[in-house]
Amino acid sequence: MKYLMFVATDTDPDADPHAAPDIEAWFEDVSSRGKWIMGDRLRPREDATTVRVRSGELLLTDGPFAESKEWVVGFDVLECDDLDEAIEIASKHPMAHHGRIEVRPFWPIDEG
Repeated sequence: MKYLMFVATDTDPDADPHAAPDIEAWFEDVSSRGKWIMGDRLRPREDATTVRVRSGELLLTDGPFAESKEWVVGFDVLECDDLDEAIEIASKHPMAHHGRIEVRPFWPIDEG
């Protein structure tokens, strides 16, 4: 099953700056296990554009859609056997210590 990992900042990071694993080691481990499909950083929130259509009118807003102190800064797409494996992989990502990781399964359109 495919899982999307939202990589986000957090206003309350781990107090121990040495606890987080190295991102290169995390990537090598996940890639060598065939679990990483793709991922990337995102441009800063100032570069976001929110798109809405209301009553046929296109409405554009500079910036992200949410007023929040935490921001999605990257993502990874994983292919995992189950949620437990996706959580195990996410828990080893450096941003699980410095920020937060949201793991969400894909919901294929053909599953209704």
